Amino acid sequence: MKKLLFAITVLMTTSAFSQNQLNELTFNDCENSGVFEEINNNTKILKYTSADGSVLELGDTLVIGTPSGSITSTTAVGAGHTVGAAKARSRTQSNFTTIIMGRPAGVGSIINAMNGEAPENASAKMQGEIVVISEMRVSHKGSKKKPLQLTILLGEPNGRAFGIFKNMSVLDYEKAVLAGEIKSLNAPMTREEAIAKLKESKDLLDLGILKESDYEKIKQEMTPIIMKK
Repeated sequence: MKKLLFAITVLMTTSAFSQNQLNELTFNDCENSGVFEEINNNTKILKYTSADGSVLELGDTLVIGTPSGSITSTTAVGAGHTVGAAKARSRTQSNFTTIIMGRPAGVGSIINAMNGEAPENASAKMQGEIVVISEMRVSHKGSKKKPLQLTILLGEPNGRAFGIFKNMSVLDYEKAVLAGEIKSLNAPMTREEAIAKLKESKDLLDLGILKESDYEKIKQEMTPIIMKK
């Protein structure tokens, strides 16, 4: 009975928080105590500027990157009918640490948490999937005196489900970006990407495929990114 009352309380609190909405928020806002202490948990965000300068809005597309975690499952394998001869067989699979299947909060997840069941992390087969931002919310990383993290609800561009799940969720967008698990299509080019682009262009120039003028143009565009610290 106490567990049920606790679940109902959490749901009522979540419902109250969901009434809050901000038109715009930045990563710097989420780290600024003068700003984040005034923002409630589960506040909806319509536009978010991330640490790398990417601007995210509802309906924008993201790309699922490379899984940074793994999970090992062990099963018992019998050897004929000999008693006590079973052996353990382990299997390790890659999975995402910041992306889960389904929504990050709700009746199902609360009940599962009370039963000791963790959310299902997205598997490696989701790598490379193009997804759409359905919803963005921020919550404190603990108490209200802690910075905010951005949680994103993902949907498929064609509106279909991800298998048995209608959505996926990025639990902490900034961590997911740093881990290489997700990327915005409008993310600014990184220094490493600029170096690779310039090297590729030089190779094409040496092969006679790229014109000198085109190479110089690319070099001018890439140099500021490469030199930026």
